[in-house]
Amino acid sequence: MSDETSKDATSREAVSEDRPGKAVDQPAETRAPLAAFQGARPHAPAWFAQALEAAPEREMVATPRGAIETLSWGARGKPGLLLVHGNTAHADWWSFIGPFFAQDYRVCAMSLAGMGDSDWRDHYSSEDFCADAEAVARATGLYEGGRKPVYIGHSFGGGQVFYAASRRAGQMHAAILIDVGFSGPPEEAQDKARLSRLDPPTPQRGPNRVYPTLAEALARFRLSPQQPAEHLYILDYIARRGLKEVPGGWTWKFDPNMWDKLDRALISEFYAGPHKVEVPLAHIFGDLSILQTIPGLQDAYPADGLLFGVPEAHHHVMLDQPIALVSAIRGLLAAWRA
Repeated sequence: MSDETSKDATSREAVSEDRPGKAVDQPAETRAPLAAFQGARPHAPAWFAQALEAAPEREMVATPRGAIETLSWGARGKPGLLLVHGNTAHADWWSFIGPFFAQDYRVCAMSLAGMGDSDWRDHYSSEDFCADAEAVARATGLYEGGRKPVYIGHSFGGGQVFYAASRRAGQMHAAILIDVGFSGPPEEAQDKARLSRLDPPTPQRGPNRVYPTLAEALARFRLSPQQPAEHLYILDYIARRGLKEVPGGWTWKFDPNMWDKLDRALISEFYAGPHKVEVPLAHIFGDLSILQTIPGLQDAYPADGLLFGVPEAHHHVMLDQPIALVSAIRGLLAAWRA
């Protein structure tokens, strides 16, 4: 890999979501929050360790488009919750959230195609993400609890949940979005070639960089959009679960060409709105999130949807305020159950 390619690869090495603009200069603890640990695990509080002890059922769900990684908690026959992560992330972003709902719900977190351990594809689209979500929900028992499942999605994954709520409301009982930017694909990629449904997308990026050691890979981990991170034990966990061992070292699991292969015309058309959602809909955002400071970003959000913020949370709400997020979701679920 050339130096130029390496620089390009490291600029993409993030385990999250919608970049609303170019990255700004950040202090070292934001640009490389795990570097100081040199591969060691940060201390974690008891609640986090106990949540991870509630190990999920891990399986791959076959779909006509490829296999999808799933993590499930709770007994079949209970109402279903489907959890969907953000861009370049994976199902284990929910491993410390899902167990809090397992007593009352059948919970499943999925890794979107091209991310986590799910299969990579030659083409990605919101239609396919929605079809995958329904296939996963049915295969993991989320429709066996007497009603359709509630879909919950963060960032890019929340965009797919919103798409499903608008276009395929029959799949779900209700939808919860977590800090979603209603702006469509990144500006940098909105050229005619990539917006065309007819012209096949041409991948523009090389493979993810391979690091000789796990410690070096962890040291390169950062969030996108960049933000301060207090709970480094959570970052360490999701970073480790987002890596895989390959010949020569360690690399990130996500498909680096996903955005180049994505049907952007469909996304742009969708975000042009207007939207009518016929299921209960709520949007939980971080009060400190950079996405919520962009003028007009919420214009596509339906006027009758619930919209409220979590104090002291940036874009990655489950990393900043995980217990507050659990409480907010519990409140919505209780209200919709009544």
